Amino acid sequence: MKRIALVTDSTADLTEEVIKKCDIHIIPLKVRFGEQEYSDEELTSEEFYQRLTKEEELPKTSQPSPEEFGRLYSQLLEEYQEVISVHISSALSGTFNVANLAKEKFKEKIHLVDSKTISLGMGLMMMEAARNIKEGQETARILDNLLKARKNIETLFTLNTLDYLQKGGRIGRVQGFMGSLLNIKPIIRVGDDGVYHTYGKAHSQKKALESVVRIFEELTKGRKPTRLAVAHGAAQQAGIYLMEALENAFELKTTVFTQVGSVIGVHTGPGTVGAAIQFE
Repeated sequence: MKRIALVTDSTADLTEEVIKKCDIHIIPLKVRFGEQEYSDEELTSEEFYQRLTKEEELPKTSQPSPEEFGRLYSQLLEEYQEVISVHISSALSGTFNVANLAKEKFKEKIHLVDSKTISLGMGLMMMEAARNIKEGQETARILDNLLKARKNIETLFTLNTLDYLQKGGRIGRVQGFMGSLLNIKPIIRVGDDGVYHTYGKAHSQKKALESVVRIFEELTKGRKPTRLAVAHGAAQQAGIYLMEALENAFELKTTVFTQVGSVIGVHTGPGTVGAAIQFE
């Protein structure tokens, strides 16, 4: 039997290449447009954002059921001895709590980690765990390293509008509902508490992206960056701009460049651009 299986949910926004290379198993969240429900994997990012901008009503999102988690865990434990399962911040989704319910049947064979972050911040944690498994580290050490990685990953993104966070009820501690009216682009940081916090604002997307780079530079002081991941929501050119600016600032090649998936995209909307950096 293989030793340790890695599980995360689709909000990690990992590319197929990384998923395959790191042997990561994905459990999808779901998005519902009216009466039509799709798993996060059924809709491409392009299809989702095209539809999102046309819909009058904001689609709903939901987490997997305990039964779906249970089926995945059962299947994996036929091939692996243990499972490490890392999920979107419990302050933003019920996914972690559902996984915890499913875990009861399997007891010590399932190890759950609340990432306290979203998207590629969680993706970087999965890549760290995959590296640890490949090195042959023990489960307890890998779990400890994941908690350390969680503290050493910064996730920042800028929104084109606050409308989607507000309508979706995920506003967290992001302030300034007048931002959309004033065309202000907020810079959001995912805090240690796993909630969104305003970290800055700008009057244009370009200035917001410049602020993201500057804030990362401030957060970097005294720390060495080791991995960079960049994602965008239907804003490829802005994503490339941020990627190149961060690569130049930190002399670091991007590990992952991708689009934000549908479940995160429901709450952040088109025009979102962000990055996650892991530090030693």
